[in-house]
Amino acid sequence: MRISSKRTPPEKIPLKRDIYAEIEENSPDWAIIASSTSALTWSDLSPDMKNPKRLITAHPFNPPHLIPLVELFGIDTEILNKADAFYRQLDRVPVRMNKDAVGHIANRLSSALWREAVNIVAEGIADVSAVDAALVNGPGLRWSAVGSHMVYHLGGGQGGIRHYLEHLGPSQARRWETLGTPTLSPEVCDKLITGITEEAAGRSINELEIERDAILIAMLKARGTTNEH
Repeated sequence: MRISSKRTPPEKIPLKRDIYAEIEENSPDWAIIASSTSALTWSDLSPDMKNPKRLITAHPFNPPHLIPLVELFGIDTEILNKADAFYRQLDRVPVRMNKDAVGHIANRLSSALWREAVNIVAEGIADVSAVDAALVNGPGLRWSAVGSHMVYHLGGGQGGIRHYLEHLGPSQARRWETLGTPTLSPEVCDKLITGITEEAAGRSINELEIERDAILIAMLKARGTTNEH
């Protein structure tokens, strides 16, 4: 079996199953087979394996050379423990899913956020650059220190999350009710393309990636560690 390093295998379930079955046949029994698949799930990929316990999904987050997150799912605790230890040795931060799900954890959260970001632009509430600036200089900055649930625990003051849910939960629910479900129509796509072109201000993808990575490195250094959050 040869897989070119220049091309990533497409996200096609029959092809992936064939590949993993061939890997299983040609690798030692103790070897863990880890898939970094984004949209496909463990349940999509494992049916043709003789020993599906060997397969785990181990999804990194882009850019994976800087972002420490790795999302793990499998059905064998011992194998997951070994994978967890392996990624921690690489200074990654593995998190475990209790249930197989499309998009894992982080991509589901990112998709939910971007859906509303697109809705804000589609509804004319704000432009693309304003949405991004609000996120980067507001909740995005806070999320780099504490997670979404912890944010609201701290938002409840001394009473914590219980106080927040009792007193501010209804206002949160009202905000949820106003969130949109936009479609990526030609008109909405045009708004997004025009807006991001303006925000990029002539900078190439490479230039934007260099700027992003420099900020990420500075943030990781400021935190002083990559594996305690």
